[in-house]
Amino acid sequence: MLAKVFISLVKISPLFQKALWKWWYQRLGKRAHDSGWTFMNYGYIPNDKNLIRELKSEDEVNRMFIQLYDHVASQIPIEGLKVLEVGSGRGGGASFVSRYHKPLSMTGLDYSKSATKLSNELHKEIPNLDFINGDAENLPFDNDTFDAVINVESSHCYGNMTSFVNEVYRVLKTGGEFGWTDLRGKDMINETEEIFKQSQFNCIQEKVITAQVLNALDNIHDQKIDMIENHVPQFLQKAFKDFAGVKDSQIYNAFKNGKAEYLFKIFQK
Repeated sequence: MLAKVFISLVKISPLFQKALWKWWYQRLGKRAHDSGWTFMNYGYIPNDKNLIRELKSEDEVNRMFIQLYDHVASQIPIEGLKVLEVGSGRGGGASFVSRYHKPLSMTGLDYSKSATKLSNELHKEIPNLDFINGDAENLPFDNDTFDAVINVESSHCYGNMTSFVNEVYRVLKTGGEFGWTDLRGKDMINETEEIFKQSQFNCIQEKVITAQVLNALDNIHDQKIDMIENHVPQFLQKAFKDFAGVKDSQIYNAFKNGKAEYLFKIFQK
């Protein structure tokens, strides 16, 4: 079921879709607690090898996942600024941005209480980073709070994409930038594009990065299989493999045959 949701983003009511994803991410947050797994994205390999960042030895194991965050974060001003990640998951991405891109402060927000609790435990040593529970469609912040917002492979879960985009616009300061990347089924791309066009944002950069994501999925296939088989109960392994986009999963094959694409955009308020 999960892979089909990824591919087609099944036409169900927004409230049901939101509840389904909340249930799934709560389950994810409680599984593989001791696996060291702090990233939940599909990864990225840049075409230009000169753009590959040097990482600390402890971060190398997560290089593919980190590179997706680095691709987004490196395109917008972050150093010395106040930054929000919407959909922070288990906190690995926000931790990377905090340590390498040097924001004044970094806040990770996630809909899953178990994920934010785990993130605060895993990343408590980073002084300028904190995680809170909240709704992407009703952000718990005042207007004009943040200099930059990022959203990495999370918005496919939201019941109302328009509300999310409007909320990001509201909490950003004038001139602030919004980095967004996510997958979409082919039949959902026009709807997503129209939502962005109808917003008040100015799109200053956009491209399709499916090929770079597929390269990363190929690279980290064995790592994901090992993590799932060693840390996930057997009855859940098939669902986790679909979710993770391992080779020959439905979402992996959808990227290969063009039924799904991975999009990247930068907006400015």
